[in-house]
Amino acid sequence: MCLDEGAGKYDALQLADEFEILGAHFSISSDPDITVLSLQVLRENFIPALKLLASVITEPHLEENDFNREKRKVLAKFEQVKAEPDYIAEISFEYFLFGSDSPYAYPVLGIEPTVQNIQIESIRNLYQKKFFPFNSFVVVVGNIDLKSLQSELNSIFGNWEGKSNIEEPLINLNKSQRKIYIINKKDALQTEIRTGHLSSKRNEKDYFQKQIMNLVLGGQFSSRLNLNLREKNGYTYGIHSSFNYFKEAGSFEVSTSVDVENTTNALREIYSEINKIKDGITEDELVFSKASLTKRFPANFETYRQIASNISSKIINKLSDDYFETYIQRVNAVSLDEVNKIANASIHTEELITVLVGDSNRILEQINKNEFGETVVLDFEDVFKK
Repeated sequence: MCLDEGAGKYDALQLADEFEILGAHFSISSDPDITVLSLQVLRENFIPALKLLASVITEPHLEENDFNREKRKVLAKFEQVKAEPDYIAEISFEYFLFGSDSPYAYPVLGIEPTVQNIQIESIRNLYQKKFFPFNSFVVVVGNIDLKSLQSELNSIFGNWEGKSNIEEPLINLNKSQRKIYIINKKDALQTEIRTGHLSSKRNEKDYFQKQIMNLVLGGQFSSRLNLNLREKNGYTYGIHSSFNYFKEAGSFEVSTSVDVENTTNALREIYSEINKIKDGITEDELVFSKASLTKRFPANFETYRQIASNISSKIINKLSDDYFETYIQRVNAVSLDEVNKIANASIHTEELITVLVGDSNRILEQINKNEFGETVVLDFEDVFKK
């Protein structure tokens, strides 16, 4: 990200120094949907820090020397992540899950061949296309009233101009067919496992039912998956399932790491538990999961950063204005019958995409094609060529 590599009258080092002098923590992050510029500062320094933030947004230098330095950092990062099986498993799973035509298929870091070919003009063009007031929102948490905030924002950002229309990307999603991808990591002692399929979006009506069902399956320490693979069989130190959400897509995912000799044993138990959850959960599991969700809900709002993040999520996913005010009520209103209907309707075993990152020879020795179906073996360097 080159936005903070110099802006307005400051070069990169001067800009960092200015934020430090104000005691401000400033950071930039991106995901496939949005770029977030985050600022945390004491109330008395809010206005000068906001002016610096405005400079970063509206007057970035985007100089070639700064770009080349950041590009070298990203290329160096690629060398690090190539050695991280969990990273390889996660980005490969999302690529095969969403498909090469989807922007959600590609990691935020990028892929090496693409990054090598990026030039500074591409960055400048992206800034011109994406950074404008009608495509932005501001979330402020702190000791400031709305009227004063609006006045300051109008004053500081009043001259920021840009497009008056928002271009929504076209997201094409196709259901997957059950398949296993083995990504070879020669001599690896463990196998990273990811398996799952596409699911509904965050703002669909089945969200709370799926949250409760997922807690039972693999969303907490006492889940069925953890009791099976960790406590009963000792295949893993921990296993987790989740429903994950982008703005225009959702997915169901199970993730864990096991000793390579237990790869197919673990996979067999994962598939079994996924199948069993389709039969529903018990009344006791329902009560326990509801209590878990409602009791930990206040912990989501303990810090300013958490509050801002949750409000941002509400905006991005187009949730109702009273979403947080009615959260506990909505959780408690979910019935056992609703959860069991959703469990059966939202889990699709015939669509499971599975990624195994480990020693392909040792994994293939265990796999019976009649049991596990189509299997593809490839090196990580070839993943994004498929």
